[in-house]
Amino acid sequence: MLTIGDLSRRTGVKIPTIRYYEQMGLLSHAERSEGNQRRYTKQERERLSFIRHARELGMTIEAIRDLIEMSQHPDMPCSEIDRIAASQLATVRHKIERLRKLEAELDRIATHRHEGSIRDCYVIQALANLNLPEEGVSEQ
Repeated sequence: MLTIGDLSRRTGVKIPTIRYYEQMGLLSHAERSEGNQRRYTKQERERLSFIRHARELGMTIEAIRDLIEMSQHPDMPCSEIDRIAASQLATVRHKIERLRKLEAELDRIATHRHEGSIRDCYVIQALANLNLPEEGVSEQ
């Protein structure tokens, strides 16, 4: 059995994130020791590693929940899991396309040199009048 600190160190997932995954139902609530310390099994460590890897791939909590649920039925066909992976791939490709557009725009702005004062600075003017691609850039 692992404490939450041990689980965190072994999986590279921060303790608050582990608690969050428990609240979201991705991890079962850990057993408690007599001292009320959370105790995790090898299976829970493996599940947390699975979740961490899926999150690194950019998958949503909902997609991960679906994958975990489907993994409980090993005889089912893989088609739905393949659909989730393909959807995530499309999302990543779209983000890459947007990042390439952002890179080109930043390159255009950053490489345009101007020797004048800030009021004439190209970077400030370009940002004030920035024409974003059709979809725009979401603020985060």
